[in-house]
Amino acid sequence: MIQAKQELLQALGVVLAQVAPEAPPSPAFESPKHASHGDLAITAAMSLARTLRRPPREIATKLVDALQTQPAVQRWVETTEIAGPGYVNLRLRAAARQQVVAEILAAGAAFGCRPTHGQRLMVEFVSANPTGPLHVGHGRNAALGDSICNLLQSQGWSVTREFYYNDAGAQITNLGLSTQARIRGLKPGDEAWPETAYNGEYIADIAADYLARRTVRADDREVTASGDAQDFDGICRFAVAYLRHEQDLDLRAFGVRFDNYYLESSLYRDGRVEQTVQRLQGAGKTFEDGGALWLRTTDYGDDKDRVMRKSDGSYTYFVPDVAYHIAKWERGFTKVINVQGSDHHGTVARVRAGLQAAGAGIPAGYPDYVLYKMITVMRGGQEVKISKRAGSYVTLRDLIEWTSRDAVRFFLISRKADTEFVFDVDLALKRNDENPVFYVQYAHARICSVLAQYEAQTGRAAHDGAPDLSLLAAPSEAQLMLALARYPEVLSGAAEAMAPHDLAFYLREVAAAFHAYYAAERFLVDDATLARSRIALLAATRQVLANALALLGVEAPQSMTREGMEDAA
Repeated sequence: MIQAKQELLQALGVVLAQVAPEAPPSPAFESPKHASHGDLAITAAMSLARTLRRPPREIATKLVDALQTQPAVQRWVETTEIAGPGYVNLRLRAAARQQVVAEILAAGAAFGCRPTHGQRLMVEFVSANPTGPLHVGHGRNAALGDSICNLLQSQGWSVTREFYYNDAGAQITNLGLSTQARIRGLKPGDEAWPETAYNGEYIADIAADYLARRTVRADDREVTASGDAQDFDGICRFAVAYLRHEQDLDLRAFGVRFDNYYLESSLYRDGRVEQTVQRLQGAGKTFEDGGALWLRTTDYGDDKDRVMRKSDGSYTYFVPDVAYHIAKWERGFTKVINVQGSDHHGTVARVRAGLQAAGAGIPAGYPDYVLYKMITVMRGGQEVKISKRAGSYVTLRDLIEWTSRDAVRFFLISRKADTEFVFDVDLALKRNDENPVFYVQYAHARICSVLAQYEAQTGRAAHDGAPDLSLLAAPSEAQLMLALARYPEVLSGAAEAMAPHDLAFYLREVAAAFHAYYAAERFLVDDATLARSRIALLAATRQVLANALALLGVEAPQSMTREGMEDAA
């Protein structure tokens, strides 16, 4: 069906150029709202009505007449009809739908993917400062960022995953003071306990390992503790390495990796912050007022100008961000995506304004942002707000231990990033259709069970031979094949929109189509030719489910059990 759809799109493009030669819209198909309306819908008549100054149904009639002269339409389309104000609905011939099974089985894991085009991009995500365990917000960031990377890679991009963090400054000083207090035997609540200290039990763990003179290794650093309670700089370095190591463990358990780590301190050490400030001053985009240095961000659409350097000589947080993004550009990343919490919304305009003001040749709108909202965790009908380990919030590790990596990853990308989300631990543990990740994974496992039974009974692998796909004529088979054929366009659309939730929705659609097929038909039937054809459709469905789950970082299990049900093929 992929070939058929491509040929039909080309035919539609020719027809649109005939009907509206001065401004033809891009050819596109939509899915009808109801299966009874057909397989593909064309809505161009409505958009052309104003341009051509003709009623939409009149334009739709011209489109249909012209389409019927196209060889691709004659080959692949069974009927065309006009509906409503001017929709054109196409019902495909059975052969067009059936073709997708062979296309999927031939492409395998590459189905839906595009060849590498050589263009590079960077996705910066997680970027948690090493002052405590990763919380559930970091988990949503990690799930979003990693899935976006996978989606973009599937569409031919060369993707670099980068983790940016601050290893100096006030937060790190507080981390050092907290650890030093624990080393000296103090604990939260003691009179001498620092007011700005971190209170989680993890601080006691860092202190114990520091006194034991242990060596900690993170992906980007290694530090051996001196055990000296007076060595404040050494305590800070050890604490940062310790927590970076803990973050690495959590991220590995979550199935997330990074290609590069970038330190905020390097921007100061390498002179990039000062160079950026000088660049902005040289461009005439700054002014002084009240002893502070300001950037004219209102020249670039910000609601007010922003302080760059405070009267005490320290820089505000967006200045190193501007320097960092100039470095990204100079490293050859012409497309950059930042995944950040919605509390960074104000940063977007400031960073983009600074980049434009710097005159570095960076295009407007650089970088792209995916902003996400924090999540609420519910367990036993109650909101969970604290962790024994962290002391003040639920950690990513807590969530994984309470449920599973697959559940956490699927749930955290199952809603649009900028919408609030409630993570229901109890729902994530259910082994029935209420649990969306179980529902999808169970479809894959069900198929694996049927294919195993087929191979055991026949001694033939699911991919052996050339099935007679013309036998796939049942209504439930038609709906499943249509759903499978949408995968490439869903994949490309989700990548372009940086919207992995679209892929999660699609997986549930495919799972629903499969479960309906499973309920409607038998697979291991006496007719060997029909059985072979249906096994081929199941194998294609399994392939699409596995491909999409892999992009979301979720396992495609071979076997599962469901509450209160046994399967039969």
